[in-house]
Amino acid sequence: MNVSNPPVVFNYETWIALFSEFAPLSPTQGAAYFLRATNTFAANSCTNPAFGDGRLEYLLYLATSHIAYLSCPKDANGNPAATGTEASQLVGRISNASEGSVSVATEYNVGSDMDQLSAYLDQTKYGAEYYAAISNYRTAVYLANPTRVVNGFGSLYGRWR
Repeated sequence: MNVSNPPVVFNYETWIALFSEFAPLSPTQGAAYFLRATNTFAANSCTNPAFGDGRLEYLLYLATSHIAYLSCPKDANGNPAATGTEASQLVGRISNASEGSVSVATEYNVGSDMDQLSAYLDQTKYGAEYYAAISNYRTAVYLANPTRVVNGFGSLYGRWR
């Protein structure tokens, strides 16, 4: 499968069925957030390990929802909307908040690459779920180089019994 034929094609109705809070967004907005998700951190590719597991579509919609929630306009109650207040410019988790004279502090402390991914995704419930869902793909699997055996003899230790 080449790049022009990705395994998952964005389907607005499926995305909204999974995450109905984004129904106020247009299909065009949803497709744009899907494109950002697949070009940023969730590969829409047959080589993505989640493709073989049958979980790729759901993971891509989680990633789309994460980017949509961070980027979309909000209504007066802070819910996703097709138009409204511009998305917040705050980055990171809220580390301190006051009510009198309103103040908010955020922090975005990261160290390793995985800490950066976790910090970025933990800004929304969709990102946190995505991070948890890809945990089995973030684990390294060691595959040893096979030892050649010729006529019953291993290359290092003599005859195999």
